[in-house]
Amino acid sequence: MYSISESPLQQITSPILLKQNLTLHIKRDDLLHPLISGNKWRKLKYNLISMRTQGKSELVTFGGAFSNHIHACAAAGKEFNFKTHGIIRGPELDLNNPTLQFAQQAGMHLHPVTRLEYRERHKHDYLTALQTRFPHAYLLPEGGTNEAALFGCKELAESLPHSDYIICPTGSGGTLAGLIEGASPNTHVMGIAVLKQAEYLINEIKALSKKANSQTNWQLLCDYHDGGYGRFSQHLWQFCESMRTAHLLPLEPIYSGKMMYALWQLIEQGFFASGSKIVAIHTGGLQGLDGLRYRQLI
Repeated sequence: MYSISESPLQQITSPILLKQNLTLHIKRDDLLHPLISGNKWRKLKYNLISMRTQGKSELVTFGGAFSNHIHACAAAGKEFNFKTHGIIRGPELDLNNPTLQFAQQAGMHLHPVTRLEYRERHKHDYLTALQTRFPHAYLLPEGGTNEAALFGCKELAESLPHSDYIICPTGSGGTLAGLIEGASPNTHVMGIAVLKQAEYLINEIKALSKKANSQTNWQLLCDYHDGGYGRFSQHLWQFCESMRTAHLLPLEPIYSGKMMYALWQLIEQGFFASGSKIVAIHTGGLQGLDGLRYRQLI
């Protein structure tokens, strides 16, 4: 019903990997689909099935003006022919912004709200009022993380070859929680937090994943945010560019670029034992590069 072909694995070879006897593969989920890629598709897949099961014909979700999630939901609506609404943190829409421009072209109805109203997005009364306003709609949280999203991320873990480590960028915790659910207990699952003061996510991950409560084969590293969510240093951007030229691995500096930069530092520090097999998840988000260029940040 909602089917996209599996993404490829790319092996990275480098003198430092050879020296430390490490094997590194990148799960190229950025190549899952031209427009609905990475963890956004993984999270959407079972939510779309749930939407259809509940007899809903529209999708309402939330995001900032440059949100990968908004972009993916708009693309999914066009691809699978259902109506989408985006509650956009505002208060005004800049329709020259490439993310919002694409969302509108894909048929998404954009509803800008004040930052004050946007803060209500998790509250029961606000969501009840939204459901009344959009009676035929399935409500999906910001970023797409909920119980249904976990099934897609669990499926991702189950699709991977055996490895000693799986590593992914972490924003809301949904991808990491799903990987913990699907990974072998002998595999160590690592999340690289892309935002400041992300320790609170540990409890969010435990709330999403039963295995996260009972297993110790996972961790969230909170010191590699490089300034906070949406922020990045020139060093990080130069690293992203070097990975693109040396390994034909395109990265953005908000999610997967941060994860790869952290992974490279851990490798240089001798974090991984000789002989370790590592799989890093490229969670997509490359559409965000257009937004960074639009804001003249790269």
